[in-house]
Amino acid sequence: MKLLNDKKQFEKALAIFDQYGISNILTLSNFTITQVLKACAHMGDLQRGKVIHNLIASKTENDIYVSSTLIHMYVHCADIASAQSLFDSTKNKTPQMYGMMMKSYVENNLAQKTIELFNELKNPADVNTILLNQMKLDDIQSSIPIYLSAIKAVSQIGDYSKAQSIVKQIPDCLLVENQIPGALIDLWGKVGSVDEAKLIFDKIRQPNAIEYTIMVNSYGLNGMGMQAIALFHQIPRELLGEATYVCAL
Repeated sequence: MKLLNDKKQFEKALAIFDQYGISNILTLSNFTITQVLKACAHMGDLQRGKVIHNLIASKTENDIYVSSTLIHMYVHCADIASAQSLFDSTKNKTPQMYGMMMKSYVENNLAQKTIELFNELKNPADVNTILLNQMKLDDIQSSIPIYLSAIKAVSQIGDYSKAQSIVKQIPDCLLVENQIPGALIDLWGKVGSVDEAKLIFDKIRQPNAIEYTIMVNSYGLNGMGMQAIALFHQIPRELLGEATYVCAL
């Protein structure tokens, strides 16, 4: 099934599962079950996913990976309530679980819930210290969605003080990672701190189309039309897209 999932042949993966028979699911390994759940997620088959969850409920208590895959399935199928219920009942939460829940909240315009979850994660009184150490040291990549979602949530709220608080907590090593710089430019632009946005932008050696567009938009949001147009004319022609033209207008 993993081979089929890797090839994005999710329907075939589920067909194999159906042939085996859902009544025999408890004889399957946890790894195989996670592959079935991944196929359900990508096919958007929430009903089948819920049936499987009910049948393997006991496995979620002892296998973090099964729980994590179930949360992913619910989030992917836009069943945020079920994802949250399972997340809340999971004792040994992982950074990946926090990342998935925060991403789902921010994508559904639940910015305050995203920030609350971030604050819970960052509070040693509420979260096991081992989890925090894992996020900081052993699995830096898993912390990127967490910080990215927190940044986007504060952008939605437009709160300058919260922006300052969140940014101070981001490890320096992540300030140049993936989408983080672009998200920070967007954040500072939306809370009215264009100077901070420009500081981030100027540190990027070769801005991509998205980063140029976000910076142009930040100028526009803050009534700095001349600066927006000036930057627009600096963008390499091959990076110009419809979104950039819209922001420049």
